[in-house]
Amino acid sequence: MPRAKYRSSDVSLMARMLRAEAEGEGKLGMMLVGNVIVNRVKADCLDFKGLRTIPQVIFQVQGGNYSFEAVQKGNVFYQAARTVEKRLAKKTLDYWRNFPAKHSLWYFNPHAPCPPTWYGQPASGQYKQHCYYEPKECPSAYSW
Repeated sequence: MPRAKYRSSDVSLMARMLRAEAEGEGKLGMMLVGNVIVNRVKADCLDFKGLRTIPQVIFQVQGGNYSFEAVQKGNVFYQAARTVEKRLAKKTLDYWRNFPAKHSLWYFNPHAPCPPTWYGQPASGQYKQHCYYEPKECPSAYSW
């Protein structure tokens, strides 16, 4: 059983996001971003209450802006998904999870060392340029 329900269009959408957010960090970096996306679908807490699909997560608006910078600014998000990113997206949707994004709900590139907390949430680790953060209070983020 996959970690999150999805359709083929969700795989393509997520693949575009992986490419746009982390292409420069290689396959592992893209899959870590995919972990955060799937974790947001699964977690029913904090800013992610009621989000149950890949499109809802990717196109979520917070504070008047899209949650993901790639959607907000466009960059390569609006290019077609390639086969390699589709495979990575499907693998992440089906079963793949790994540190430091295994339970993470946030990531960002600070262009500096990772702060120990981000908006009050503890750092879980860093991969290349992205810092990952897990929730302090969100049991559903750790229950699957």
